[in-house]
Amino acid sequence: MWSPTADHPAFIPITDHTGLPRVLLIGDSISMGYTIPTRKLLTGKANVHRPGTNCADTFTALKYLDQWLGDAPWDVIHFNWGLHDLKYVDTVGNMVHVHKGKQQVLPAQYEQNLEVLVQKLLQTKAVLIWATTTPVPPGAHGRIAGDEVKYNAVAAQVMRRHQIRVNDLHAFVVPRQQEIQQPRNVHFTTAGYELLAERVADCIEAAL
Repeated sequence: MWSPTADHPAFIPITDHTGLPRVLLIGDSISMGYTIPTRKLLTGKANVHRPGTNCADTFTALKYLDQWLGDAPWDVIHFNWGLHDLKYVDTVGNMVHVHKGKQQVLPAQYEQNLEVLVQKLLQTKAVLIWATTTPVPPGAHGRIAGDEVKYNAVAAQVMRRHQIRVNDLHAFVVPRQQEIQQPRNVHFTTAGYELLAERVADCIEAAL
């Protein structure tokens, strides 16, 4: 069973300020990186929550989304899955070199999983914002550069079907990728996460 942990600052639960809208960020370690600065940018405007875990791939989300959503209402949900779906893993799920494993979730299954997840999210009546998956740079372990483009195209079909807003973080990152993303690594510099947070906060504020 999933349970929250406090081994990352973004996982520490927050207390709502009465009268402010409730926002939920769902995503992997990229979202973990922009959670704290997004909260700061939306101070006094929204209560910004996230699950106390790395939300990983779409199969993980299918298991735990109901727990992540909880019972309280949400005004905005900003969500993404992708980098963990397209990574290469061995038979027990450990990330490995691309020549030694297989992709965790193939594109066709990714679409099916996203469809189910979006249907669940729509039931919350929150404004939904899909964040496109950020770039996989050349040399990143366990992933192939450019695969995120294929997965984003699949996700775009699902989001169009349901008329869900899109925060195109991929397009935002590409022109400044060399400046804000770590080399041969899907993660970002501190300054990079700050810039991502500005983009995320702007999209959330526009939806409130």
